Amino acid sequence: MQKLFRKQKSGFALVTILLIVTMLSACSVSHEDKKIPVKVLILPKFEQEELTGDFPGEAQFFFDGYLKGGEEYEIGQGSDKNKLYYKDGIAMCILGQGKVNAALNTSAVLSDSRFDLSDAYILSIGCGGAAEGYAIPGDVLVITAIADFDLGHWTDARELSSEDGKTWFHDESFDDIAFVKLNKSLTDRVFELTKNVKLDTTERTEAFIQKEYPGEEWADRKPRVMRGSSVTGDQYWKGIYGHKTAQMITETYNLEDPFAVTEMEDLAVAQAAKRYGMLDRLIVLRVGVNMDVFPTGISPEMIWDPQTDDHVASEGSLESIDIFETAMKNLFEVGKVVIDHQIAADR
Repeated sequence: MQKLFRKQKSGFALVTILLIVTMLSACSVSHEDKKIPVKVLILPKFEQEELTGDFPGEAQFFFDGYLKGGEEYEIGQGSDKNKLYYKDGIAMCILGQGKVNAALNTSAVLSDSRFDLSDAYILSIGCGGAAEGYAIPGDVLVITAIADFDLGHWTDARELSSEDGKTWFHDESFDDIAFVKLNKSLTDRVFELTKNVKLDTTERTEAFIQKEYPGEEWADRKPRVMRGSSVTGDQYWKGIYGHKTAQMITETYNLEDPFAVTEMEDLAVAQAAKRYGMLDRLIVLRVGVNMDVFPTGISPEMIWDPQTDDHVASEGSLESIDIFETAMKNLFEVGKVVIDHQIAADR
């Protein structure tokens, strides 16, 4: 009788354990089901002041178009500015400027267990300096590859013994992290989707380009959607020598499309996406808001040093002409085509 009781007691304990395991498994599944599904993750780099209702930065048109009235989530530690905005399958996080902010905040979003990014596409967006000889302010570039402006060996031009002016020297040991080629089939599809989007310019910008590059076929046109490579640097450089170096870097790494725009974040976004297995779903769009070289008659001091007697105020100056807000609209119109296509494909 005692043996039978012990067997019954043992059987009851086993059933109890199985029930507990089943309940825990159900809870786990339920928890997984509650993850917030993200179809498109938009990653601008900065906003001017407010997210809506004032002069726009990179995020405002996307916030107004897709995320206004949605939810807000704090991301990571150390700053209450790091927020993810979410509505109807679309999310946006403003990463901050520079490679460190971009890498850390992209990683923080991609590793956040509250969000289901298993089917998400990353849309990295922003502005940059259009590469002379290829792009003009207002152009939206579908980026096919990204190179690092900083990795390699650098020296000040005053240290050189030769007169060729070359200050960057290739180091093959960096090649596995110095550039990224994006998913070709994806960038091809994005370009086909967006290549006919009508882009705007301003009278002042158009007049400036025509005066600065008279008769140049690459510049004598309206802004358009183009393919190109970008160069990511942790410094806001400008000038013909930086331009030639960026061009040399993209050629050294044998990137498919020409150097088209300089910016400060996208290689970091790409490296973070790669580490989370999402590089093949990364789309990068950049819009030109100025040129990567100095306008005729304008020196670095005139733009960047307010103590200079002939300082040119940045607002409305030849640094960005008056294209910025129009360029942000151009970026949104192209990005909207990509986002709407992806959302429609998932329905």
